[in-house]
Amino acid sequence: MSQSTPDGYEKGRGMDAHNEVMREIRARNDESYDPTEPTRVWLDEDNTPDGVRNSLTIILNTGGCRWARAGGCTMCGYVAESVEGGTVAHGNLMTQVEYCLDHEADNAEERADLVKIYTSGSFLDEREVPGETREAIAETFADRERMVVESLPDFVERGKLADFTDRDLAVDVAVGLETATDRVRHDAVNKYFDFADFEAACGEARAAGAGVKAYLLMKPPFLAEPDAVADMKRSVRRCAGVDGCHTVSMNPCNVQRHTMVEELYHDGGYRPPWLWSVVDVLSATADTDVIVVSDPVGHGSDRGPHNCGECDSLVQRAIKDFDLRQDPSVFEEVSCPCTETWEYVMREETAYNQPLTR
Repeated sequence: MSQSTPDGYEKGRGMDAHNEVMREIRARNDESYDPTEPTRVWLDEDNTPDGVRNSLTIILNTGGCRWARAGGCTMCGYVAESVEGGTVAHGNLMTQVEYCLDHEADNAEERADLVKIYTSGSFLDEREVPGETREAIAETFADRERMVVESLPDFVERGKLADFTDRDLAVDVAVGLETATDRVRHDAVNKYFDFADFEAACGEARAAGAGVKAYLLMKPPFLAEPDAVADMKRSVRRCAGVDGCHTVSMNPCNVQRHTMVEELYHDGGYRPPWLWSVVDVLSATADTDVIVVSDPVGHGSDRGPHNCGECDSLVQRAIKDFDLRQDPSVFEEVSCPCTETWEYVMREETAYNQPLTR
């Protein structure tokens, strides 16, 4: 497995400047959160290797991502929603799970086949989610069809995944890879691991009988629109070539609170990606041998991926349709004059003159 660790990079291996800025930004946050309530929970549909399934998505409120507490990713504000003190007790975490089960019972006609559990950090990091909690959660959902759990590569271990696979649960590890380009991941996203570490995590998951769902980030800070699109196309194809990675979730960046991206946004130095860019990447990579999906959070708003404002909802519906059908012809049904502006941005925008539009 990988030898890269959050602790190692905190000790002066090239990311101290980003981390110092991120810690200063996050220190301004004075909100607190209830350790007995999840950060979010919702019901939806998701495309899986076994077809489209009803899903229950849970974001547990933990003590926060270990890397985020060191400084962390330039675009991620989730640690600002974490419980103070760095840890949440097993009993409180299970109370959060019960809260989510009650939400499902109250809002769904039948239980979801797919359960996705995120922590905005690493579910497999036992400093965030103790081993006893992981085992209890696996037992709670043992009668479901499939689970997705979130983790950075260095916490992916076959013994931890056995809690799920030993119960005959199909399990996937959602890895926040962000990009297959190491320089972009290190310098723009401020994430400490390499693509080789992702490949090693895929191997470890595969040995446990689990799969991997790679999460990519379209347009981190400091990348112009055409560079971001090109990076995503390369990244999807590179992920598709890794054994064990069966799904790529390519998600456009949005402006979250208490982040470096927010600082740049307020200073006129960052614009979230165009929805047309999402369409371009999905269309160009539909022929890959993986499921490629996207979930543009905050679409249509200034702080989220957007076009001109007139076509945003229509394009978002087409993206959701593509996620379920994997058919790029759905995008032939949407058009807008603002594609001319997007095409101009794709021709002319560079890192030295971006953003060209708001």
